[in-house]
Amino acid sequence: MQVNGKHYRTIWPDNKNQGVVNIIDQTKLPYDFVIKQISSYHEMINAIKDMEVRGAGLIGAAAGFGIYLASLEAPENKGFDSFITKAAIELKNSRPTAINLEWAVDIVVKAIEKENSVDAKRKSAFQAAIKIADDDSEIGKQIGINGLPLIQKISEEKKGEAVNILTHCNAGWLAFVDYGSALSPIYAAHEKGIKVHVWVDETRPRNQGAFLTSWELSKAGVPHTVISDNEGGLLMQRKMVDLVVVGSDRTTHTGDVANKIGTYLKALAAIDNNIPFYAAVYSSSIDWVITDGVSDIPIEQRSSDEVRYITGLNSKGIPEKVEIVPAESPVSNYAFDVTPARLVTAIITERGICKASKEGIAELFPEKFSENV
Repeated sequence: MQVNGKHYRTIWPDNKNQGVVNIIDQTKLPYDFVIKQISSYHEMINAIKDMEVRGAGLIGAAAGFGIYLASLEAPENKGFDSFITKAAIELKNSRPTAINLEWAVDIVVKAIEKENSVDAKRKSAFQAAIKIADDDSEIGKQIGINGLPLIQKISEEKKGEAVNILTHCNAGWLAFVDYGSALSPIYAAHEKGIKVHVWVDETRPRNQGAFLTSWELSKAGVPHTVISDNEGGLLMQRKMVDLVVVGSDRTTHTGDVANKIGTYLKALAAIDNNIPFYAAVYSSSIDWVITDGVSDIPIEQRSSDEVRYITGLNSKGIPEKVEIVPAESPVSNYAFDVTPARLVTAIITERGICKASKEGIAELFPEKFSENV
């Protein structure tokens, strides 16, 4: 992704200090572009919890680098392994819904366990974390390639008129290491010269659509319009949406999709208006154990302050937080919901597009079913 003419990933090791990992602090967007330095695994945990880094793929990459940082902090004696075990547990508990987090932690821990010396363990941790980040970027690019024909087909049917795509939350490069999931096919279409227009849900309560998706679409020059979360149904009824594409924080191997709260409602509106609803999914976000996503995927409950307060620029152009809910009113803040497979037209992955079903996913990932399911 280009920001002011320079390519950035969302996370990368510092080239001057091996004990530092750089992140783009997403809590400062869209008003300020801030690069923050992370130098301990506890700092990485806080960055994940506070959503300075967010999105399934990026959380995984951050957790991988978190274990690497823990390896640098661990004592150079028999306490090394127990320190890593403790750090792994704490990182896994930082956010419960996105399965990429646990997946990435396990990869780096296993890389460490294969080595004997502390120096070799640290080197392997770094290499494993880098590979997770590099793979994430390549997978996002491939999802864009695989999803492009869906947009291209509609463009041809509309004889070159703009394809109107509705998305929810942020599943672009900011949610991953680069490229993204739901936005990757949109970027691919835009780069190919296909006219696209994106309806961007504001995505309350943290406004990832209004703050993040609109920001990165603006940087990429992609036409878009920010809408209130409740506007999507009307737009679908009035034939102003051609397809819906969302990301996923966890998808069951049976096709149920957990994504930012409000996604389920968009899927219901889409099926009622005969509009295709796609989920763009990294294979690292697929849960190979859980079969019933609605019942069994853990749904994170976040602080009520995210609903109670909202941040924006005041009259002086300075970000300011204001309270919008009466102090005496209780607040609920479930961060995700689950869209049942029956409402998902298809799933876009790095290996291709498949039906949102156990059989469809098995066609693309047969080895996972022989290993786990």
